[in-house]
Amino acid sequence: MSVNYAAGLSPYANKGVCGIPEVFDGPEELRSKVAKLAQLVRDAQYLVVHTGAGISTSAGIPDFRGPKGVWTMEEQGEEPRFDITFEEARPSLTHLALLQLQRAGRLQYLVSQNVDGLHVRSGFPRDRLSELHGNMFVEDCRKCGKQYVREKVIGVMGLKPTGQYCEVTRSRGLRACRGKLMSTILDWEDPLPDRDLNRAEDASRRADVAITLGTSLQIKPSSDLPLITKRKGGKLVLINLQPTKYDKHADLVIHGYVDEVMGQLIKCLGMDIPEWEGPTLCETSPGDPFDPPLSKLKEEVKTEEEEEKKKGSGVVKKEEKKKGSGVVKKKKKGRAIKVAAAVKREQEEPPSETLPKREPAAVTDSSSEPMRTQSAHNEAESVNGAEPDPSCLSERADQPSQPKKARTKPAAT
Repeated sequence: MSVNYAAGLSPYANKGVCGIPEVFDGPEELRSKVAKLAQLVRDAQYLVVHTGAGISTSAGIPDFRGPKGVWTMEEQGEEPRFDITFEEARPSLTHLALLQLQRAGRLQYLVSQNVDGLHVRSGFPRDRLSELHGNMFVEDCRKCGKQYVREKVIGVMGLKPTGQYCEVTRSRGLRACRGKLMSTILDWEDPLPDRDLNRAEDASRRADVAITLGTSLQIKPSSDLPLITKRKGGKLVLINLQPTKYDKHADLVIHGYVDEVMGQLIKCLGMDIPEWEGPTLCETSPGDPFDPPLSKLKEEVKTEEEEEKKKGSGVVKKEEKKKGSGVVKKKKKGRAIKVAAAVKREQEEPPSETLPKREPAAVTDSSSEPMRTQSAHNEAESVNGAEPDPSCLSERADQPSQPKKARTKPAAT
């Protein structure tokens, strides 16, 4: 199927402003801004990235409102040209850079407006990804909620039946669910999927740094999500060639090709871009993407200890004296146990420094080859022995913080 998925959408007049001139930062300015970005990533306790069509242009998939975008050319009376299919498209450097940031424990959650499926096909864990507008390779059962990731595009849009039926077997060996499978691609008037939107909003509230990549932020409600982080006191970074209406709210605005920016960022952090070995499906990752950071748990326990001291040095309530002088409040004790358990997990199970072994998946579609699956493993920042580039260190980075170790608590299914 051609990458011109826009041709399958119903007519719609309000497609936003198209053809805005692109702006480029100079080489020195770009390096300086990337150094600041690297420091924000190092300091982040919960990083969320929001991606748009601009991250897939280097993979051969055109954007919509850029100078050569699909809708820009339509406004000019020209026919956009497509020389690739969704199946042939390969994840760009930016897709793989985001995968590496997640493996290194730097990126906690990813929110995407793209339907090309390149995040999933790159191996990015689906439990840390919200695809707000759907995925050309995914169909789901509206009866039991099971989703199927296919090797080939579904070919149906607008949340319509695909002609397939759910094969989930019920408990006690009863017959399969047999619910109708539906496409996940939205048309203009379709509501965003509740699960993906709710998780994206939750992650945006938790985030202390939000980065947008390759999006002009013109489509709501996805364009409002990064501002949730800003309103909660977090930092906002916008990386796009075209100016956006939210530039004035950002802490850092970078005008440059996203592949160039992400390439420099990965180098600054002492990482390497992983090689892509073909479509690979990863459903879950170690840890819960909605767990609070370890530092936050420690901070809460410290705050409670300080409050106890304010009530009186060595003073213990009568009820607590009856139980013994060494008794602490139940709530405080519970948080302390959480911190101890989290520290123990980090000490006993450090991030793996080897790439996960790829194994063949069970057949998911009789009409095409199945996607390979992998178990997600977080990796240390210096994956292939690369060291951080000294020229990328900002004034605040004289003593860069150590890489955060990934949590190893199994993800909820």
